[in-house]
Amino acid sequence: MNAGILYLIPAPLGPGDIAWAIPSPVRQCVAGLSHFIVEHPKTARQYLKQVGCASPIQKISMGILDEHTRPTELEKLLAPVLSGHDTGVLSEAGCPAIADPGTGLVRLAHQKNIRVVPLVGPSSIVLALMASGLTGQRFVFHGYLPVESDRRTKKLVQLEKESIARDQTQIFIETPYRNQKLLESIVAACSGGAVLCIASNLTLAGEFISTRTIKEWKHELPSLNNQPTVFLLRG
Repeated sequence: MNAGILYLIPAPLGPGDIAWAIPSPVRQCVAGLSHFIVEHPKTARQYLKQVGCASPIQKISMGILDEHTRPTELEKLLAPVLSGHDTGVLSEAGCPAIADPGTGLVRLAHQKNIRVVPLVGPSSIVLALMASGLTGQRFVFHGYLPVESDRRTKKLVQLEKESIARDQTQIFIETPYRNQKLLESIVAACSGGAVLCIASNLTLAGEFISTRTIKEWKHELPSLNNQPTVFLLRG
């Protein structure tokens, strides 16, 4: 029996009209699937209702892939695909395997000669870089910076120096409720001439994208508490 296809399914970055973020052909593809690998079944079911899933929601098969999933469990998650069922990996927000669980599963799929198909949808990291005005030729995504204040400050100073030396954009994120603290650390640690783009609530009603020097930001810091945000720094 031939293996099925493993579809990587992006999800909207927040509440709103799903048609704005997910193209119609992608929604049609997802609606035809009955096997999924998801992070949280509850929100996955909400997503599938929005796309008009053809199968009854209660009959859809869902395996769970999250930060607690052990590498030894990945092969079991791929069992439906290896049995010939097309299966979707559904992200909570944005794209699977980009600052999101899924990398190990996708790598294992390649090792087992399963066809992997990435579907079109929003990535907050890419959207932020597009809109920042900072270089898109050379950039690095660092994920989360250290939470401890001294270590975070040292990391920010290091990132600014590397940005200058390598002519690259440094991209990072934080848990939304800690965004304000991170912003305050950035403007305290980085030189006044460094450039910072703040990209919040991308694709949503309260979208905010602004690129200024650190010196300019110090005069008026936005409120970022509980606002999903991508930070982009250029020395």
